[in-house]
Amino acid sequence: MLNWAITFLVLALVAAILGFGGIAGAASNIAMILFVVFLALAAFTFVRRAT
Repeated sequence: MLNWAITFLVLALVAAILGFGGIAGAASNIAMILFVVFLALAAFTFVRRAT
């Protein structure tokens, strides 16, 4: 899941450099959502293994 977040982040950066604002905004939002989901799942896994 972290790989997808990084992929969408790179896509957003490239789109922003090339001037595609709408695509860059959408890709950055998707990357942020995927990163938050990754953090939540990682925290859940760490807590579950600690008990």
